[in-house]
Amino acid sequence: MRTLIVFLFTGMVAAVGAQVVPAPPGAPAAQGAEPATSGQAFEGTWSAAGQRQTLLTEAGQPAVTIQLSGAVAITIGAGLSRGFRGEVIGFDDGRGAVAGRAVWTDEKGDRIFSVLRGEGMAAAGRQMRGTITGGTGRYAGMTGEYEFRWHYLIAAEGDGVNGRAVDLRGRVRLGGAGR
Repeated sequence: MRTLIVFLFTGMVAAVGAQVVPAPPGAPAAQGAEPATSGQAFEGTWSAAGQRQTLLTEAGQPAVTIQLSGAVAITIGAGLSRGFRGEVIGFDDGRGAVAGRAVWTDEKGDRIFSVLRGEGMAAAGRQMRGTITGGTGRYAGMTGEYEFRWHYLIAAEGDGVNGRAVDLRGRVRLGGAGR
């Protein structure tokens, strides 16, 4: 049960290693897509706490939903605020498909949105990847990617869970509207 908890922050937006979530097979390549090495590099930390729910599947592996929130601190990089409130909702289908959505909100209320993908529940130190899909305010038009390893720290009473992102790093490309 404890390893199930690790799944989502095994990668909240939030951690960036300049890897993009791959397109489905046969999908056309994005026109004008910038290489994953372009843009402003960043690094940071992310700690979060929240709730999880589980449901036993036919294969005996539980499907899990998780909702977490906590502090994202940017330690290296330009173009981003130094602190955000990071929120994530995620799902593990019990067969290795992990997906989620994350929102980072800065002190002015400007937001960065991302899609998360990661390794299945069996992996310790689960690797997660985020694709930045846009933002509001100064982050409008932002794109990018990030990655991190999610580590479960403690299980709280009931369905509570706490964890942190390790090696959170990525790249952002700022859009024209938010500059």
